[in-house]
Amino acid sequence: MKSTDTTKNTFAITTPLYYVNDLPHVGSAYTTIAVDAVARFQRLRGKSVLMVTGTDEHGQKIQRTAESLGRSPQAHCDLVVPGFESLWQQLDIKYDRFIRTTARRHEYIVKEFFQRAWDAGDIYLSRQQGWYCVSCEEFKEERELLPRNRCPIHASKEVEWRDEENYFFRLSRYQEQLLALYAERPDFIAPESRRNEVLSFVNSGLQDFSISRVNVEWGLPVPTDPNHTIYVWFDALLGYVTALLDPDSDPTLENALSKWWPVDLHAIGKDILRFHAVYWPAMLMSAGLPVPGRIFAHGFLTKDGKKMGKTEGNILDPVALVNKYGPDAVRYYFLKEIEFGQDGDFSETRFINILNAELANDLGNLLNRTLNMARKYCGGRVPNVAVENISGDNILKEMSRDLGDRVADFYEELAFSKACETVLTLVRAGNKFIDDRAPWSLYKQGQLESVEQVLYSVLESVRLASYLLAPIIPNISSAIYRQLGFSIDFNDKVAVDNLGNFATQSVWGVLPAQQVLGEVQPVFKRLELLETLPS
Repeated sequence: MKSTDTTKNTFAITTPLYYVNDLPHVGSAYTTIAVDAVARFQRLRGKSVLMVTGTDEHGQKIQRTAESLGRSPQAHCDLVVPGFESLWQQLDIKYDRFIRTTARRHEYIVKEFFQRAWDAGDIYLSRQQGWYCVSCEEFKEERELLPRNRCPIHASKEVEWRDEENYFFRLSRYQEQLLALYAERPDFIAPESRRNEVLSFVNSGLQDFSISRVNVEWGLPVPTDPNHTIYVWFDALLGYVTALLDPDSDPTLENALSKWWPVDLHAIGKDILRFHAVYWPAMLMSAGLPVPGRIFAHGFLTKDGKKMGKTEGNILDPVALVNKYGPDAVRYYFLKEIEFGQDGDFSETRFINILNAELANDLGNLLNRTLNMARKYCGGRVPNVAVENISGDNILKEMSRDLGDRVADFYEELAFSKACETVLTLVRAGNKFIDDRAPWSLYKQGQLESVEQVLYSVLESVRLASYLLAPIIPNISSAIYRQLGFSIDFNDKVAVDNLGNFATQSVWGVLPAQQVLGEVQPVFKRLELLETLPS
C-alpha cells in the first residue's frame, strides 16, 4: 500500500522535536537527513512541501541540567538550539519551519487544545504513584525496570519514586478507537515490526496517563490549575501543530490546521514510538481532530557494532563527521547503508570504502571518463543523437524504462537503501557498457555514429542516476548536472520547481543533443582514512 496520496498537491513531514538537554547527536542527524530526503523527493514530484523540525524545550530534565550548569532553563535552551540549526545547515537540511516549544505562540495552541480535551471530559485530577525516569520524562512500570531500579533505556540512571497529584488524560477511553484506526489503516505505523509492537501494547490494555507535574517550574502552566505544569510530552507533541502556523497569522488551532493538517508523515526514532502512535492519535481524537497520515519509526545506530554512549567513549559526533567528510558523504552512507526502520551500524572504514567504491569510482569515474571522451570525439558537446534512433535493445535505455517509477516507489516507502541500490545498478551497467562497446576503438575504426550513441547513452544514464539520487546527494547531483551543461542547484527550491516535474525528468532521453558540456572535474574525491574521528 502506498504511503502517500499522489493526487494531493501538498505534503507535510516532520522530524521529532529534539530535546535540548544537550547538543544534537548522530541519531538526531540520521532522522533529519531522512526527512529532508523525503521532502526533497516530494518537491521533485511537484508537490507543495512543508518540512517541519524544531526543539522540545520544557521539562524537569532541562530544568535540572540548567541548574547543574548554573544557568536558567531559558538561557540553557538558547545556548543549545543554535547547535541544531548549525548542524542542519551543514548537512544541507532544507527545512521550512523550525519550531521551539518555548515560543509564545505555542503556549496559545497548547491552551486551546487542552481546553478541547477538558471540554470532552478527558482530563481529570487524580493521584499518581510509581517509578519515574527523569531522562525519559516518563513513569515506568515495575516489570520494565532493570535490577537496582534502573531505567531500561537509561541504564546508568536510577528511577525515582513519585507520589503526587496530577491531571490525567483518559487514554483508556480511546483503546477501541485506536485499534479500529490500526485495522482500517494498516500502514499508519511502519515498519511492520513497530506496528506489531504498538498493537501488542494497546491490546494489553491502556492506562490513563498523567499530563501534569508538580514541583516542576520549567514548562507551561495547566490552564485550569496554574499550580501544575503541563507534562512535557503533552506540550511537545503539539509543537507539530504550532509549526504549521503561518508567521503572520494569529496563534489559533483553526489557523494552524487550515492548510497542512493532517501532516502526511511523522518520522521518529523507535524509542518514542508509544507517544506518537498511541498517546498522540488519542489526544487528537479527544480534540476532534484528524490523525496524521503515517508514523514511521526507525532503528537505533551503533558504532563498530557497539551501542554508543559516554561510558563506552564511542559517541559519534555528527559535527566532526560532516566537517571531515562533507554533507553528501554523510547523507549517502546513512541512507544507503542502513535500512531505514532497522538498527544500523557506523564503521569509519566501511564508510570510506562504500563512498570510494560507489560515489568516487562507480558514479564519479564513469562521468569523468565519458565526458573526456565527449570532449575528444564530440567537440565538448553532448553527442548529436536523436533518442528515438537509439535501438530498443540498448541495455541502458532498456534498464531505464521504468527506473523512475521504481525509485519513486522506494522513496514513498522510505526504502532509501533500495532506491540507491536500484540507481547504482544502472551506473554499474554504464561502466560495463562503455567497457564492452569501447568507443575509443569505434572511433579509430571511423564509426562516429556508434561512438556518439555510446557516449550519449552513458551520459544520459549518469544524468538520470544523479537526478534520482538528488534528494540524498544534492551537491554531487548539482555538480554532475553542471558538467552536463545544465545550471541547476538541487539545494535551490525555486530552481527545482522550475526544472520540471518528476514524470518528465525521471525518464531516459532528457539530455539535449549538442548541449555544451561543462568543465570536467571529479564530483567526489576519494576519501582517505588519515585519523579516526574524535569520540
